[in-house]
Amino acid sequence: MRRSLYAFVLLGSCLAAPMAFAATPPKQPEKGPGGGDYKITEVIKTGVGTVSSGSYVFYGNDTPAGPRPVVVFFHSWGAVNPALYGGFIDHLARKGYLVLFPRFQEVNRSRPADAPERADNLIREALAQLGSDQNARPDLTRVAYIGHSAGVPLALNVAAKAEGPAMPAPKLVFGFMPGGIASSEKERGIMLRDLSTVDPSTLIVMMSGDREHLPSDRASRRLFSETSGVPISRKLFMRASSDDHGYPPLTATLASPGSPKPDYDASVIKLQPDPPRDPKQRNTWKWSADMALSGPQTILTQQIGNNGTDTLDYLAYWRTFEMAAEAAFAGKDASALQRDPKFIDMGNWSDGWPVRRLSAQTPKVEGQEKPEEQGPRRRLNMAPPETKEGGLNGFIRQLRS
Repeated sequence: MRRSLYAFVLLGSCLAAPMAFAATPPKQPEKGPGGGDYKITEVIKTGVGTVSSGSYVFYGNDTPAGPRPVVVFFHSWGAVNPALYGGFIDHLARKGYLVLFPRFQEVNRSRPADAPERADNLIREALAQLGSDQNARPDLTRVAYIGHSAGVPLALNVAAKAEGPAMPAPKLVFGFMPGGIASSEKERGIMLRDLSTVDPSTLIVMMSGDREHLPSDRASRRLFSETSGVPISRKLFMRASSDDHGYPPLTATLASPGSPKPDYDASVIKLQPDPPRDPKQRNTWKWSADMALSGPQTILTQQIGNNGTDTLDYLAYWRTFEMAAEAAFAGKDASALQRDPKFIDMGNWSDGWPVRRLSAQTPKVEGQEKPEEQGPRRRLNMAPPETKEGGLNGFIRQLRS
């Protein structure tokens, strides 16, 4: 008995030893994009609209010197609780952004086909109501969209119809792990609008993770192709890489952009109750199978809720978005981000070994290829006029003279 107990303790210590001495991943930077240099200590959490049709709103409790840039956060299908992205939302709000989280889905009660129009109305209503709020102060000249999974095609659908002062076009659409696109009306997912109407000045960035990347890559290629009105110079395809050099390992999965934070749970944010229904009004609502979450959608939502906040959040997601937004608001194209080595840098493990960097490249889209820059034409005879009589002909002429 003692020998077996001793062996068990020895085995446990052997297994724990590598973890104790393993390199640790980089922590959140102290300052800069993705960093923890927050000037705002508290975030105001409020709501616009009703329980069944509303948006969650987040911004700092400070008195801003000027209007706040706006981020509209499009959640994945089923992840209707802002707490699932609470870490990301908290970071953005404490960095000075006004964050809108439109709940364009009622789980088990709304269809994906209805989501684009619902999102249009929710965002328009929220911006109209917040326009007179001196603390919120949305800056409608600096608007960016963030989408996750099915929220990515939905964000581009909204961008395709965004115009005018009531619904300004976004300067940036940043999609993390895009997916959930329906190929036909009979298929479950988000049907794409005519995305060729997306404003040509929009900067579009798509990022997939190296785990389960094939569906995200396919969705990215389709979205890049459909947004034909946006030049290829304003599009960027990125890849986040997993890294198990140390402990805990970094794993770039479909759920990795999630950063749960209980402080942002929907239960603590009050929305107005729905008005009583007129009993004389006929109820036209009908249930359909695509209202219910599929198995993969349910699993993804659960994984988002179990995902921890780590280096991928700080450097791969939060920092890249901030840098892309800064470039987009300044009117720069994707090449400005590609030239910046900080944009893809992921820092070092505690033992000095570099974390696998992000990749960022111009997407290859048929019909939208970036023309190669041609160098100066090569002259066949570069000799100056006074030396053109050299060589054999010049020697013969000298002999004749």
